Amino acid sequence: MHLVIGGAYQGKLEYAKEKFNIKDEDVFTCTESGDLPQGSKCLYRLELFTLSCVRRGIDPCGAFSDIGAWSGCVIICEDIFCGVVPLDPLAREWREATGRLLNKLSPEACSVTRIFCGIPQKLK
Repeated sequence: MHLVIGGAYQGKLEYAKEKFNIKDEDVFTCTESGDLPQGSKCLYRLELFTLSCVRRGIDPCGAFSDIGAWSGCVIICEDIFCGVVPLDPLAREWREATGRLLNKLSPEACSVTRIFCGIPQKLK
């Protein structure tokens, strides 16, 4: 598994496509209402999956209980856990759930890369 994180509009998907030879049809874009298909080559917008889980009262880490099933996947997540703490309790819970999920995935990932202004920074 490879984890790519960074702020909005920083070039995360473009980086992942080039670095890991991912085609458009290999990308599964998460939504606020869906689940994750195992076996995906690339999960994009993981933060929307965590938002869906928070709204449904589900722990998003449960989707990754069989971490080996995601070993060949590139996971892309927007950095929503920096900056001013939101006033809205749901937004705070979403932010925390996303951070906890990434804390679970990072140690298991082969690589963790932060994209800032289109520049990759290798964290792991």
